[in-house]
Amino acid sequence: MSHFSDYWRTLDWDDIALSINSKTKNDVQRALCREKRGPEDMMALLSPAAAEYLEPMAGMAQRLTRQRFGNTVNFYVPLYLSNLCANDCTYCGFSMSNHIKRKTLDGEEIERECEAIRQLGFENLLLVTGEHQRKVGMNYFRQYLPAIRAHFSSVQMEVQPMSEDEYAELKQLGLDGVMVYQETYHEAMYARHHLRGKKQDFFWRLDTPDRLGKAGIDRIGLGALIGLSDNWRVDCFMVAEHLLWLQQHYWQSRFSVSFPRLRPCEGGIVPASLMDEKQLLQVICAFRLFSPELELSLSTRESPWFRDHVVPLAITHVSAFSSTQPGGYADHQPELEQFSPHDNRAPDVVAKALTDAGLQPVWKDWDSFLGRGQQTSPAFSANQ
Repeated sequence: MSHFSDYWRTLDWDDIALSINSKTKNDVQRALCREKRGPEDMMALLSPAAAEYLEPMAGMAQRLTRQRFGNTVNFYVPLYLSNLCANDCTYCGFSMSNHIKRKTLDGEEIERECEAIRQLGFENLLLVTGEHQRKVGMNYFRQYLPAIRAHFSSVQMEVQPMSEDEYAELKQLGLDGVMVYQETYHEAMYARHHLRGKKQDFFWRLDTPDRLGKAGIDRIGLGALIGLSDNWRVDCFMVAEHLLWLQQHYWQSRFSVSFPRLRPCEGGIVPASLMDEKQLLQVICAFRLFSPELELSLSTRESPWFRDHVVPLAITHVSAFSSTQPGGYADHQPELEQFSPHDNRAPDVVAKALTDAGLQPVWKDWDSFLGRGQQTSPAFSANQ
């Protein structure tokens, strides 16, 4: 097997659902007692039976997090470069079928956004676009990524899946990491929500993390969009299987997992399965127990109360004051949003909440003595 998709074909969605739902309290207790946990233990920790063990799971998750990561929590912020998209997806505000204003930032606008973000204190940046290969593809990234990288200590991307060679080139241009979420690991449900465009290709997306690993990308982010399929427990288990595959094959990369739940957006859908906050906490703790050195991220999709109480337990990376629109930091235009964030607090307010909980907010991921500091780079070009 050379790709995760080869292994994915050996997994049966319905069998996994049955196995998860059949786990007992004894299975959960055995999983909690193990020093190293495998897929069967992960099924138990994701099962309905584990709901009664949330308190010991949270306690163990917090101890493991502090042992591996100390008291630090890394801050990052998304910079939306474009809401152009060539895909028609039922759940996304940027979907090509939605009648919204479209915007792609030029060099001057990117410069203003970078300056506004730096004034907020952020050093770690996540570049986000709609998926439009022709207008927001490699030529666009070649033009602007080096200048963006000069402003920040770490730059990651959440854009359309690309080829191994393109990822290798982006790494040379200063890219540190890529987030690529499968949305759902159920092929038929995936097809139901991806109606037009290259994103219809389930397997091209599924094997993207393999291409990232082969290209030597430092950080690879995984996740499922919770609520898109009718069984979030199976989707989360599939993320765990995907993670395990990548850790075994691309050990030189670091990995992160995010837990996005469907949020209101233009043309949005009703979730096919609902995960409440206790269940989300259960999933977060399950991933920490399954993979103690895994980076776990929690975005502004969740409420301030939830984030303040859960981040100290297991989370290593948080976003703050996120704008989900192109130009959102220097020139706020709500009609361009991908979705509506839930936690709109200013970065210093989020940082104070973490400090009050005994944690240390970290704004910078790399230092120049590690060879990844700010570098001299060409200025932004005003021409597209």
